[in-house]
This record gives sequence, C-alpha cells and structure tokens, in this order.
Amino acid sequence: MLSFKSRMLRQTFHKYERLCSLVAIDRLFNGGSRFMSAFPIRVVYRLEEKGADKPSEVKVLVTVSKRHFHHAVDRNRVKRQIREAYRLRKDILQQAVAPFHVSLHVAFIWMDGKHWASADVHERVERLLNRIADKISHESTTANVE
Repeated sequence: MLSFKSRMLRQTFHKYERLCSLVAIDRLFNGGSRFMSAFPIRVVYRLEEKGADKPSEVKVLVTVSKRHFHHAVDRNRVKRQIREAYRLRKDILQQAVAPFHVSLHVAFIWMDGKHWASADVHERVERLLNRIADKISHESTTANVE
C-alpha cells in the first residue's frame, strides 16, 4: 500500500478509491448525507468517523442515469469525463480530510441529457471538490471548538 504522500503525487484512480460496497452506498444515499450541485453534476457526500489509528480515505462513485443517455457508450463517455476530472483534482479532498481521521464517501451524479465539453466538466468537478473541502474544514473546525 502506498503512503499518503506518494498517492497524492501520483494522479491515479485505483480500485481502493472507488466506492463499491453496497452497504456504504446504501448509507450514502439513505442516511445523513449532504448534497450540492454545479449543473449538470450533483454530488452526494457523507463523512464517517474513523479511529485515530486509521488513515483518512476518500471513496468515489460515478453514476449516469439511463433516463438521460439510453446508449451505454454515451453513459460511459460521461463517466469517463467525470472520473478523469476527479483524478486530476482529487488532492483537494485528500488534503481536506487528512488531518481529521474521517472517511469521505462521494457520489457524482450526472443530471443532464446532453454531452458537455471536457473542459466544462473539469471546471464543474473542481468547483464541487473545492466546496466540499471548504464544508469539511468548516464543519471539522467548528466541531473541534465545541
């Protein structure tokens, strides 16, 4: 397993960074989650406390509805754009959760029925990641003060 610094320097998106557990996905969508949008992407995220001996982690899920894109090739293209945008800017979230020993689960949901340019998708994903990081740091600092 790579250390946090070496993972942060390498812009990869490994299996252990993907949210695959059905229990975790169910908790993400059904219990105590927060959401925000930057059209055409909606983000649902959930923070979970971890023990002080365990490192922080960020796990991501990307979903595109069949209602918006009937052909799998179109859904896969949009998912690829979102994953690539996240891969390039994931250090924003990793740095935000690192000092707090929490697990962050994030779901990116595509909400539009048309394709967008990759540059626009990258800009929207980065905006959402920055907003999530700001919320995490704000919530964690106010929780530590109380």
